[in-house]
Amino acid sequence: MHGDGMCGCGSGMRNFLTKEEKIEILKEYKENLEKEAQGVSDRIRDLEKNN
Repeated sequence: MHGDGMCGCGSGMRNFLTKEEKIEILKEYKENLEKEAQGVSDRIRDLEKNN
């Protein structure tokens, strides 16, 4: 994700994101991070149980 508001699509059509698009991207990013954190927690728990 770019902090400069660039969409990174390379199309040359539009080089900015609307506020709503930024919010949606951040929400999706947060959801992915939460899922990853849950996966790490699950893995730690599995490893601890098998000791």
